[in-house]
Amino acid sequence: MSRNSSRRPPAIGPGSPCPCGLDSPYGDCCGALHGGRREAATAERLMRSRYTAFVLRDAAYLLRSWHPSTRPSGLDLDPDQRWTRLDVLATTGGSAFHTEGTVEFRAHFTVRGRADAQHEDSRFVRDEGRWVYLGPVPPPGARAGY
Repeated sequence: MSRNSSRRPPAIGPGSPCPCGLDSPYGDCCGALHGGRREAATAERLMRSRYTAFVLRDAAYLLRSWHPSTRPSGLDLDPDQRWTRLDVLATTGGSAFHTEGTVEFRAHFTVRGRADAQHEDSRFVRDEGRWVYLGPVPPPGARAGY
């Protein structure tokens, strides 16, 4: 494989297994959220769809699903980074009956052949009725405003 082709996101079609780890094809799972056909019903579903957007290097979806108060002006996604697995470790709140929630996860990846993982406890809130990513849970003792 040429260096150029290895830098492309993986080819994932509607019938491909969804990278988020749920037992659904991409088109019925995260693809429906990425395409705007459905909104995430829970904070965990939004987090899973954001992980899949990282897999596909879909910066537009990542920015759309980020709270306006913490959203960066743009994203520079590393073309050499390959996301390989998502582990959801814990959730609090984040259901259809909540306005806030957290999702603790570990996202595994490789960069230039070296394996690593990102561990985060993420905060999600409802903005105009839909779930959006706010940012990491602040460390104990930190001011938690937004």
